[in-house]
Amino acid sequence: MSSHAFPTTDSGIQYLDQVLRATTIEEIWALHCEKMASYGFDRLLYAFTRFKTPNSIGNVDDSLILTNHTADYVKEFVHGGLYKSAPMVKWVADHVGAQSWSLMHERIRNANLSADERRVLDLNRRFEVLAGYSIGFREVSVRAKGGIGLCAKRGLSQSDVERIWAEHGREITVLNNVCHLRISALPYVSRKTLTARQREALEWVGDGKTTQDIAMIMGLTPATIEKHLRLAREVLEVETTAQAVLMASFRNQIFLVPELRIT
Repeated sequence: MSSHAFPTTDSGIQYLDQVLRATTIEEIWALHCEKMASYGFDRLLYAFTRFKTPNSIGNVDDSLILTNHTADYVKEFVHGGLYKSAPMVKWVADHVGAQSWSLMHERIRNANLSADERRVLDLNRRFEVLAGYSIGFREVSVRAKGGIGLCAKRGLSQSDVERIWAEHGREITVLNNVCHLRISALPYVSRKTLTARQREALEWVGDGKTTQDIAMIMGLTPATIEKHLRLAREVLEVETTAQAVLMASFRNQIFLVPELRIT
């Protein structure tokens, strides 16, 4: 492995300071991609869902997916559904902590792969997604799960990665956990955004107010409040207002401090 100027402790503290100060997911993700590249991991795939079940990690459309992999890789792996058969994704779904991709290599050596898993392997070979580590994050809800795959730069072997991890694995794991905690606490949208009126109406519903109460508080008619709540349900793609409040809360889109409000 060629020599590599790894980050210093001071640079790690600077990164944490920047992440803790950041107010958008995009800002944090850009910082994180740059930081992980300094360790030798230049392609990342992060996912977080609040809709995990015992048999599924949920619909990808209801998940927050962040990646700097190529669009062609994402099209096949994520949107093509191959992620469901990826050995490391399966591991992350049920575990907390860091796991070497040597686990996958061991299964390959033992020819212990299903047909779908072999398709994932073929895809990874085509895009040189060959060496790395995956991290599963600890959650407070049984329905929530987050994880990240750290893919090493082209030219680095799994043995190279193991040497990097032996020296820097603990700090890399800590940095990724902090990144996840910050990202999962910030507002995100999958397709459409609530308007200010829709958001405020949902917030009052969350406070237990009736349509009449909300109309009086917001200075609008009950019919207008019903319209805002109906449109909010459409934006969030749910059937009931209670579900809309829950979904907006999951996505951190209501009860925001002013500097985090989505416009």
